[in-house]
Amino acid sequence: MSRSTQSLCLFCQHRSLLYTSQQRSFRPWELSRSMAQVQRPRRPSRMTLSPKVSRPPTRTTPSDRPIGRRTNSPFAGMNQKYVDLRRQPPARSRAETSRTSRGRERPQKERETFHALKMQSALAPVSYGQRASTKEKISGTDSFEDFPLLRVVKESVFSQALAGMEDVVPTPVQRLAIPVLLGNETRAARRRSSSSEKKEMEQFLLAAETGSGKTLAYLLPVLDAVKRAEAIEAEIEAKKKAQEEEERKNANYHALEPPPLSNAPHSTTGRPRAIILLPTSELVTQVGNLTKLLSHTVKFRSALISSAYSGKVIRNRLFAPTGIDVLISTPHLLASISESDPNILSRVSHLIIDEADSLLDRSFAPSTSTVIDKSTPSLKQLILCSATIPRSLDSYLRKRFPDMRRLVTPNLHAIPRRVQLGVVDVEKEPYRGNKNLACADTIWSIGKAAAEHTGDTADVKRILVFVNEREKTQEVAEYLILKGIEAIALSRDTPEQRQIETLSAFTMAKKESVEVVSKEISAELRNGPNYVPLGSKTPATSTPPPRRHLPNTKVLVTTDLSSRGIDTLAVRHVILYDVPHSTIDFIHRLGRTGRMGRRGRGIVLVAKNDRRDVVREVKEGMFKGQALI
Repeated sequence: MSRSTQSLCLFCQHRSLLYTSQQRSFRPWELSRSMAQVQRPRRPSRMTLSPKVSRPPTRTTPSDRPIGRRTNSPFAGMNQKYVDLRRQPPARSRAETSRTSRGRERPQKERETFHALKMQSALAPVSYGQRASTKEKISGTDSFEDFPLLRVVKESVFSQALAGMEDVVPTPVQRLAIPVLLGNETRAARRRSSSSEKKEMEQFLLAAETGSGKTLAYLLPVLDAVKRAEAIEAEIEAKKKAQEEEERKNANYHALEPPPLSNAPHSTTGRPRAIILLPTSELVTQVGNLTKLLSHTVKFRSALISSAYSGKVIRNRLFAPTGIDVLISTPHLLASISESDPNILSRVSHLIIDEADSLLDRSFAPSTSTVIDKSTPSLKQLILCSATIPRSLDSYLRKRFPDMRRLVTPNLHAIPRRVQLGVVDVEKEPYRGNKNLACADTIWSIGKAAAEHTGDTADVKRILVFVNEREKTQEVAEYLILKGIEAIALSRDTPEQRQIETLSAFTMAKKESVEVVSKEISAELRNGPNYVPLGSKTPATSTPPPRRHLPNTKVLVTTDLSSRGIDTLAVRHVILYDVPHSTIDFIHRLGRTGRMGRRGRGIVLVAKNDRRDVVREVKEGMFKGQALI
């Protein structure tokens, strides 16, 4: 290569070589293509990692919006740190501040309220705006005299139902429900209902906290309707007899008619006007006692039937020659009777389903629906009553009864502030994980403190201990007996005759007549088959007498059998041996104390595997007076 060629740049040398080798001229587009091939960057090797490997994936779009996870992909459930079965939006970090629609910041504590209870999602929410409006609506009623009840029904409240009480004032649920169930509407609503040819069945859901007097809230309007219908029928019957007598006088001859039979059955025999359905025989006895008390003044015929009575007793009560107006029963028994005698539901105008959250669940729903369907043609009012509204009941009512009117008190799903909640850590000293020992020590502390405070050795302290499994009731009761505590086990395995006798010791009678009724029922039960005396034991299960004894203290170890509707007015202390599975069980178990405005105390025994976060949130909600979820 010459010296002139070496002085050229590489580009010029390459060009000169091309020209000399090919001995021809290149076009412009061919030169640009060749230079592009020279300047093209080399591709990286397949084994070379990308510089973005160590960077986290972007979680927001360019507009700062979170990237949603695809749920319709077959790989949507992979590579997740937390279970997201319900596809709820991910919780924001504490560093992120949430803003409302108006742009105001919301505090962190407000967002994390009831975090553990929200995981259960057992109860239907009730807005605080609805609670406030209801509270303002019922604030103007201060006495039973303000209700448009019959005079005889009002007198029965003071003389029978609430006898012995100094200040007889209606509770919030009674102020809310009684005027509505009586049909106190505006003039325009009355004109619309009177103009319609056929009146539709009225549907009501009565929801109030435990111990608030729901039984009296629906029983007084029903008895008022029964007495008014009885008066109308008596007037119609009198006019009919007068017309027949007038026709007989105007006739040319008098036909000989046979005299009426002296033992002829009443026209209402086996055909009640009102039916009250309850889940257990204990509740049937309790509501039946109150109904019999009111019948002394209001003068109507009532009967209570359940599986605790023999078939002969049930038949004599239901088909009594004097007739029947109000029937208190369980759904299974009444549904089975209606299959053989459908005429028993042909005259029902008022149907009350108490403890509706239990009677409309999987076990009771078929029998309850059968009774509702057979009594619908003659039904005027359907009243559902409950202390809680679970989500399952809420969805069932929206599908089956979309027009149902809901009467909800301001304190629904809230445990009253007058009930204090204490927590005992079983894992600490001196218990070391022994729940039985912690339960016995707590009962001894309550018994001694109450005796020292009152100084009355004749007053009996009654304590309820709730467990989750019925097999545990007998075990805990036997352990408490060994520690000198008078304890009785009550579960579904206990004979029904003994169940009523056991619960009668933990319910306070309001009057001597209630005690008489309870004694009559107990006498009928003793005459029944397979009766086992209370407190009897076989020699094989007898235990040696304890060294010391806790006087004037009675303990009932039970399951949720005794947490539904039982009027345990004499119980001041409730011990939760096991942490309840849901918020509904918390409300019903703690609702056995602090009833009718009285103070009470609940104690939870928390072990190693129990949900401490749930207990903590329930305690905080009770302290703040908030409704649980």
